[in-house]
Amino acid sequence: MKKSNTGSTNLFLLFRFRRFRGAKVVFFLFVRAKSWFFLGLSKFILHSHKQYADTSGDWRLILVDRNHYIPKDYQMNLTRLSNGKQVDSRIYSSLQKMFNDARASGLALFVREGYRTFQDQQQIMNERIREYENQGNSKRRATKMAEKYVAIPGTSEHQLGLSVDINADQTKCSSEKVYSWLDNNAYKYGFIKRYPSSKSYITGINNEPWHYRYVGKEAATTIKNQNLCLEEYLKKYK
Repeated sequence: MKKSNTGSTNLFLLFRFRRFRGAKVVFFLFVRAKSWFFLGLSKFILHSHKQYADTSGDWRLILVDRNHYIPKDYQMNLTRLSNGKQVDSRIYSSLQKMFNDARASGLALFVREGYRTFQDQQQIMNERIREYENQGNSKRRATKMAEKYVAIPGTSEHQLGLSVDINADQTKCSSEKVYSWLDNNAYKYGFIKRYPSSKSYITGINNEPWHYRYVGKEAATTIKNQNLCLEEYLKKYK
């Protein structure tokens, strides 16, 4: 009767499998380490070579977004509003006239947000990230979700002092009425709805019917009439 070699064969195969599995683990760790290295290197390069907004031209048309950071030495004079919020002094008279006319039309509105510091913007971003993390999202996913609604610190127009978030006093009128009036009239005073829903694929920010940016009457009129966002306007006319 022929003796079976099954036992020794199984031991040999197990040894080969363990060696192979060990090699796979080593290879996997090598590949991961390599990817981590290049990911870290790419982040370092991007961080070290930020593209800053061009502030040498018309101050009303400075483009600030996730690809154009506010220069660290950018300065402006601020005017404080009656509710304590601040804006660039150069837009104050236009903002005040717009509010006067809106109120004369029966609307009750106020500036909820004006100028923000870098630290203010960072706090808002951190709070939104925590909100999404508390919903069960990972830190990485929560950050990506937050960046759809909150500008990355250093890239917020609020840090320019040229943008305002306008809300309704809902004890007196609805938000819809205020947003509708602004959408139809803000351009007459030099303001544009900066983040319309139809342009989020360009701006990178989801619809914000309360966020208005000062660009001057001429640019605002063109942007309104041609249904452009600021990025499109600058590409077409500047």
